[in-house]
Amino acid sequence: MAMSSRERVLAAIHHEKCDRVPTDIWATEEVWAKLAPRFGADQEAVMASLHIDGMASVNPAYIGPPLPAVPEDEQVDLWGIRTRRVRYATGAYWEQSFFPLAFAETGKDLDAYRWPNPDWFDYSKMKEQAKAARETRVVMSGYMAPFFFHNLLRGLERSLMDPHDDADLTHEIVGRISAYFYEHHLRIFEACDGLVDAAQVTDDYGGQAGPLISGETFRAFYKPHMRRFIDLCHSFHITVFHHDDGAIRPLLPELVDMGIDVLNPVQHTCPGMEREGLKRDFGDRLCFHGGIDNQKVLPFGTPGEVRAEVRGAVDSLASDGTGYILAPCHNIQAVSPVENIEAMYDEAYHYGRFV
Repeated sequence: MAMSSRERVLAAIHHEKCDRVPTDIWATEEVWAKLAPRFGADQEAVMASLHIDGMASVNPAYIGPPLPAVPEDEQVDLWGIRTRRVRYATGAYWEQSFFPLAFAETGKDLDAYRWPNPDWFDYSKMKEQAKAARETRVVMSGYMAPFFFHNLLRGLERSLMDPHDDADLTHEIVGRISAYFYEHHLRIFEACDGLVDAAQVTDDYGGQAGPLISGETFRAFYKPHMRRFIDLCHSFHITVFHHDDGAIRPLLPELVDMGIDVLNPVQHTCPGMEREGLKRDFGDRLCFHGGIDNQKVLPFGTPGEVRAEVRGAVDSLASDGTGYILAPCHNIQAVSPVENIEAMYDEAYHYGRFV
């Protein structure tokens, strides 16, 4: 008997047998615009045509103070992080143009910054939204990423140097980021009253060749906060979805021991991230999400090569018939041909059957 999308994704997360490998999609705006003429007028129609299970997201409404004024070609968020839309030959991206804490040197500088406040959100309608969403899909809500937001607030180079230049200031910055995240998500989970299935406790520790920071830096500055977020999710019986690009194998045993449940994006072309090894060493504790190469195969391969990539992912990451949600390694990029995208999901639908 065929499972629903919600049943299929939950079965994979909980290591229960699936009728077929569940699928998900992350894609740029240009990709959605290319898919619509062939597969449907909107994202829901596209997903239905390609048999994509997906996940639903629910979020509280922002009701806080007006956001700072910025130039017309920029956007700003509640952190004061500004981005500017930059067009490349391969598509347009919102690139960060302002780092609010780039020049902070003391606690007084941090006091002068307007930190986000959980009171700036209306959580009252979230339960209703989550209840409606879980009729068809797994419901995800929340995004806690202390290292990534340290990067965004200070700039990547400055944030990587902070732990070595000023440990006290680093603890203060990461502590304030994490205090907001914890209270904000506590309110989300309480408001949804058991209707959230998954939440992101995530970060971007990996580069193409290895972690961006040492294990010692991770343990001293970020791990305690991540553990607290993971424990918060589990106290509400919420699955922890962990996104971490690149070659993160050196940190993976600690992340698994801390309690992450789903690992994304499984960038298997990076050292130590080979799919067979990950399934062998962590498959009894992790569900894998992603696994389809998005740097070479999807954008530049042939449809046949894409289909081979899908078969390799299913054979390795879903070798026991569960524990894998097939998706691209991060957003499908604008240069990826529609034929390759169709080949990925068509092969997953037909080849990835277990019953």
